[in-house]
Amino acid sequence: MSPIAIIMPYRSTDARTKQLSFIGKDMQPSFAPIATLADIRRIEEMPLTSRYSLNNTLDIFRQAAVAYGERTALHFLLQGKIDETPQTIDYATLLARIHQTANALHALGMQAGEVVAYVLPNLPQTHYIIWGGEAAGIVAAVNPMLEAAQIADILNACKTKYLVTLAPFPGTDLWHKAEAYVPLVPGLQAILQVDLAQYAQPGYSPRPPRIGELGGLPVYDFDALLAAQPGERLVSGRVIAPGDVASYFHTGGTTGLPKIAPHTHANEVFMAWAMMSVLNMRAGDVFLCGLPLFHVNGVMVTGLSNFLCGASVVVATPQGYRNPNVLPNFWRLIEHYRVNYFSAVPTIYTALLDIPVAGNDVGSLRYAICGAAPMPPEVFRRFEKLTGVKILEGYGLTEGTTASCMNPPAGERRIGSIGLRFPYQEMRTFIIGADGKIERECAVEEIGVVCIQGPNVFPGYLRAADNKNVWPGRQAEEAWFNTGDLGRMDADGYCWLTGRAKDLIIRGGHNIDPQMIEEALCQHPAVAIAAAIGQPDAYAGEVPAAYVVLRAGQQASVEEIIEFARSHISERAAVPVRIEILPQLPVTAVGKIFKPALRHRAIEQVLGNALQEVGITATVSVSEDKLAGTLASIRTPGASHAQARAVLDKFTVKTALIDHD
Repeated sequence: MSPIAIIMPYRSTDARTKQLSFIGKDMQPSFAPIATLADIRRIEEMPLTSRYSLNNTLDIFRQAAVAYGERTALHFLLQGKIDETPQTIDYATLLARIHQTANALHALGMQAGEVVAYVLPNLPQTHYIIWGGEAAGIVAAVNPMLEAAQIADILNACKTKYLVTLAPFPGTDLWHKAEAYVPLVPGLQAILQVDLAQYAQPGYSPRPPRIGELGGLPVYDFDALLAAQPGERLVSGRVIAPGDVASYFHTGGTTGLPKIAPHTHANEVFMAWAMMSVLNMRAGDVFLCGLPLFHVNGVMVTGLSNFLCGASVVVATPQGYRNPNVLPNFWRLIEHYRVNYFSAVPTIYTALLDIPVAGNDVGSLRYAICGAAPMPPEVFRRFEKLTGVKILEGYGLTEGTTASCMNPPAGERRIGSIGLRFPYQEMRTFIIGADGKIERECAVEEIGVVCIQGPNVFPGYLRAADNKNVWPGRQAEEAWFNTGDLGRMDADGYCWLTGRAKDLIIRGGHNIDPQMIEEALCQHPAVAIAAAIGQPDAYAGEVPAAYVVLRAGQQASVEEIIEFARSHISERAAVPVRIEILPQLPVTAVGKIFKPALRHRAIEQVLGNALQEVGITATVSVSEDKLAGTLASIRTPGASHAQARAVLDKFTVKTALIDHD
């Protein structure tokens, strides 16, 4: 068994490299499971040798095809039912499809450095285009749930030349969206369709490669193009360097164009190695994928890390957790496919609390991974008590290629902490000055800005303007990335997030952490999940308000929950002045609570009530404006504008009066 090494360049000026070794035919970690920070430091001090290197993501699939050729790489479920026969793809076939995808793009004219984007649900073809697109050039992931205009903005920002999306199919709208945004993207050269009918219709007949036009652009059948290409090699002969850009992922954003984060092949190979190593994943393990494949978590955690070690991925329907069959059948799917891991966001864990586990054998589950948003401790405790499954809470972001730290599987899991940093991934808290630069490192338990550095950290946003104040090091070689999150490090190296700078509730100059409010409210036996935000206040600037969803079958009044908050939130100023019970909270496409929508709701209510108190009937609507940021538009009779302005100017919210007679 010979060591394999991944060669990683750091983002720095001295061209340093790290060789990260793991052993043998099955590509397993060459170290024991991580339990403490001392284990991580020992890993980083290990002597390293290499026989050959994984320089890019294609190398992972080539090596996997040799090591695990007949093992199942993907199980695809169209409906999420136990009795359906899954589509299965082994490792040898997966490599062939990746080669064919890259070759089909090359035949259309795609060159290294050019961009192919995918606007797709979770399908086997989604994996083909991700990894085949990276082999041919750069692949751009696009959230298919965005509006057409937003998709067009992202495609233009990425300078997209080729697009892969769904063919028209009942119950889907992606082709209808494409008809709206394709004319807005002048750089496009060709469109490739994936036809869902091949999975849904018995006796499906293959379509011809060329199937029409859209906006003057040729439209091709994706699978037909692949079938015409060789699967054993790259026709282009491209040699992919570790530092070549592999992918573009857009970040979340509420105003204007989302930031575009490039990932290099080195970033992604390291991330796969780190996740595989920290979880101690093995060939033959099974990982359930319910998160979307336009998001880094779905692509890396439930994707590439599995392919590196020879695990199988159960792609649980095109919609993932959003499919109405998946959560009701969740524990049965775990038993049927002997799933060892799954990754989800807190809202999914909350929903699973209402799905009975009894009667299902879930003993195969080793860990459930939680990220993307803080897990309320009460949900954490309830879930583990109900299921017996250990939750590993971690932390990451698109700019870190997915994950930076996690509670150690073999060590102490500290509820509320995001755990220990990954090997070779530096993670520290700093005091950042007004100039955006590091003033000093924080002491143990001192709250500061969380910054990360290492081979998983992206090389910088695609647009130069977006890189302002995100690299706080004072020297060029100090490649620290400012995450924008606030946190503290304890004496054992565990990181504890204390909030996000932009999410802080600032009540009369006093900073309030919304997470503290949310954790307290979730201790109420009837509360399933809570979200705290700052709502406008004419005196204090903003005051805390909260929105809660009740557990299934439970009842509680607003007054009861407010009284509970008063007795469980030690900081008087943090007690919400208003609590509203909602049937559900707004969430992003990956299931994170979407607080901007809640802030908008609060602004509309507060401003509307303030105007009503002085006898002005108004319609208030809040949106995001590229120049003003959050903007409240107030429609009211022109004769009352002067009186309305006197009321509105008491608030810090930007407002615009619109005549409405």
